[in-house]
Amino acid sequence: MLTRTFFVCLFVGLYSAGSSLSCRWMDHKFRQYSENSLALVETMVSNSTNSTEGEVQDTVAFPNDLYSQASKASAEDKVVFTVQALDEMAALFEEDYSSASFEEKTVKDFLSVVTQQADGLRSCIESHSHNKKNKKLHMYFKRLSSHVLKGMRHSAESWELIRKEIKTHLMRADQLVSSLLTN
Repeated sequence: MLTRTFFVCLFVGLYSAGSSLSCRWMDHKFRQYSENSLALVETMVSNSTNSTEGEVQDTVAFPNDLYSQASKASAEDKVVFTVQALDEMAALFEEDYSSASFEEKTVKDFLSVVTQQADGLRSCIESHSHNKKNKKLHMYFKRLSSHVLKGMRHSAESWELIRKEIKTHLMRADQLVSSLLTN
């Protein structure tokens, strides 16, 4: 009986240590990737004028309410939300950005960092949580694609608006995940 209790305690102890270690990436690498992605999106800045910015913001308002809800969610749900936001950001760059003044290498580096950041965070969540998708967040990014990019014919101005939105998302995602970091 004592041996069985010992093994149960040992198993629970190892499981607990293992589950806290599963987020080592978040504690040790997230900040680095977050800073890199913000730096890269900043280097994409365009010299274009944004005369349509007010019109676009009325059509596709930044989802502050979704980030507020996510900030009140469980730690795992915060990470799931952030992973989805990063995946949605990367998906926008599958669109035609040839009219933008972005350097190809910068975009590829940005996509690589954002993808690695999402994958690293994904390693911190349980496998069944990967399927949780925030439909409102998805629809927001879909509207960015249709109203801003397609509606403005993938112009340099539309990409500058997207770049600014992405920068805001990266900053909000950093705040969301930083609230979970242990060091």
